[in-house]
Amino acid sequence: MSDEDTTVVPFWTLSTADTASVPAVSADGALTPGRLAELRSALAAFATAPLVTLEAHPLPKRRERTAGLPLDAMSPLAQELSRLVTANATNVSAVATVADSAEVLYRMVVPAKVAAQVGRGLVKPMASKAVANGVYGDLVGSATNIVSAKATFVPVQTAAAGAAGTVVGTAAAGTALTVAAPLVLMAIAVGVSAHADRQRQAAIEHIAELLEKLHSDKLDHERSELDGCRDAIDKATALLLDRGRIGASLGLDSAVHAISTAAENAGRRLRKWEVALDAFGGSRVWVEDLEDAFPGIGQDGGEFRTHVELAALAIALKRRVVVLQAVEAGQSDLNNPFEHFARSLKVDQQRIDELEARISTVLLRLSTLELQAPKGLFDTFMSRGQVDELLEASYRLRALGNGVGPVSPTSEVVIEIEKHSDGTLLVLPAQAA
Repeated sequence: MSDEDTTVVPFWTLSTADTASVPAVSADGALTPGRLAELRSALAAFATAPLVTLEAHPLPKRRERTAGLPLDAMSPLAQELSRLVTANATNVSAVATVADSAEVLYRMVVPAKVAAQVGRGLVKPMASKAVANGVYGDLVGSATNIVSAKATFVPVQTAAAGAAGTVVGTAAAGTALTVAAPLVLMAIAVGVSAHADRQRQAAIEHIAELLEKLHSDKLDHERSELDGCRDAIDKATALLLDRGRIGASLGLDSAVHAISTAAENAGRRLRKWEVALDAFGGSRVWVEDLEDAFPGIGQDGGEFRTHVELAALAIALKRRVVVLQAVEAGQSDLNNPFEHFARSLKVDQQRIDELEARISTVLLRLSTLELQAPKGLFDTFMSRGQVDELLEASYRLRALGNGVGPVSPTSEVVIEIEKHSDGTLLVLPAQAA
């Protein structure tokens, strides 16, 4: 690897409080990606206030676009990023390059310890359908034309006072800290909201496919009522991220009521599923008994699967609403916004996480059941068609566990923010590293 092929990437270590203290960790000179990861983990483990790192990469010309939340060039998040870069452009050449660039990819990495502070269910790895128990990895990689192995990471020196809202610079053993609580709060809030909206879109697509085969007006009405909440949530998100106040005219109250009702429906159905599974008593079950307890489970596009997707849709929308409530709580105290945001988000997400975990458990239990032939055919000869039907039902049962993501401790969370030539931002869904 030649020096000419190496991209110099400036990075900031951002704190959410001006009282942050860090251990004596040396970060002199340029860092490799591995050394930066080690430094980030060490700082997060011992710092007295939440710390994240923010990298500034060149925006690839050929980049895989995914769903994200767009923000205006005059949005507070765009202004916070601009102030942060401007404060260091005169004394750090790598930052000056970023300031002169029309297009930038900002990459915020939230250490696992900090991610855990804002709720265990903040972001989970996205389950892969291609590989059993596989997950989709980081958004930054060869697919985006950013080869991190050839990047040299340069720590940005202490920012000048006044940058990024309430920036105060401190240096400890070669590690420059910049206090930027509003920037961290908004980036995490938008990234998590975008992640929840991507889950909503996936659930809507699955429900639409299932309803085409099921022809259920009642379930179609449930879907429409839930998806109709999106407009109010989008408007409230935009308003809060512009540091506005949510009023009754937005219709968020009625949206929250519809989402809460859907969540209660999901909980009621879930309790029935759990009771039915317990009644089976073992891992072997008759086909008729399974169909009675879980209508349509052995069919392509059955009622049970639609109920599961409706629950996933309610959970995704509930997560977006919880983020809105957490942002409002955080912005109510400008002196300590991130801590209020984290506290509100963590408390309210516990019930959502529990509901989602119980649904996952039901799906996994179902996927391990062994189907027995219909009772009337147990001691008689089965036709080839009946055997094929039993096998297909077994395969569909096994497939229920494929969409369940792995249960693992909270990992690092990556939030990517694209800055375009017109100054607008696109915040991509937060991704578990």
